[in-house]
Amino acid sequence: MSGKLSSTVDNFLEQLRVVRKASEHTIRAYARDLSDFVAFLEAEGVTEWKQVTTLTLRQYLNWLFAQGYERRSIARKLSSVRSFFRFLARMGHIPVNPALDLRQPRLPQKLPVVLEVSEVEQLLASPKTSKPRGLRDRAILELLYATGLRVSEVANLRISDVDFEEKLVKVKGKGGKERFALLHDEALSWLERYLTEGRPVLLRRGKQLTDFVFVSQKGTPLTVRQIHRIVDGYARKVLGRRISPHALRHSFATHLLEGGADLRVIQELLGHSSLAATQIYTRLSRTHLKRIYEKAHPRS
Repeated sequence: MSGKLSSTVDNFLEQLRVVRKASEHTIRAYARDLSDFVAFLEAEGVTEWKQVTTLTLRQYLNWLFAQGYERRSIARKLSSVRSFFRFLARMGHIPVNPALDLRQPRLPQKLPVVLEVSEVEQLLASPKTSKPRGLRDRAILELLYATGLRVSEVANLRISDVDFEEKLVKVKGKGGKERFALLHDEALSWLERYLTEGRPVLLRRGKQLTDFVFVSQKGTPLTVRQIHRIVDGYARKVLGRRISPHALRHSFATHLLEGGADLRVIQELLGHSSLAATQIYTRLSRTHLKRIYEKAHPRS
């Protein structure tokens, strides 16, 4: 990137980090998207942000399609560009925001992956809990399904965040917003077993102490990627297919809704800032119920 364009992007990324408290994963994604955008601008001879027009952005959109990017990737890149231009306009770097009239490509609606209750039970029972690693993995799986936490929230969980008496977990979600997740007795029991029997053994293998709840076999805090691999490994073993930790979050929400939970309660538990983000589970629940009906009804 040229110096002038690059420095403004760096300022934007720093604002994401300091003001909006975005995760490093989010910041890296913005950095990649904006780096691609700047590379395109430089190839077009653009050296200042005020030179970018709506036509320039449409040309960039066409270029992305020509490069073979999928619609979902293009939509994400354009979302990053939109956020960046809002920042430029707010800071007075451009007189008019050229991204205001830019349309997002239409995306096919993709419903989240939801497990059947029996599949969840198989998955939860799959770790060998006679070993410290198995106790840890069982506690992770139980926690994901019991609370609907995001995988990043599980990775960042600390000992002080767990209130065993009140059966609560304090969670720092997106944008640094705090909320409380509820724990049922089964999940709480496995978490306690891991903390008393499994975690101390794993910690002894590490070079320094940590207050993160979930640690690797080397005694270091588990990363988001490592938790993804843990969940995926057990899913392939007992269910015969790959799933992400987010599938347990979706299953948590869908099963609560099917059990009669209020949508706003689910919104609060998931940490959604808008009810609209939670409403997909109403559609998902209908689809899920229809699939069960067609599978179970003798006349289907």
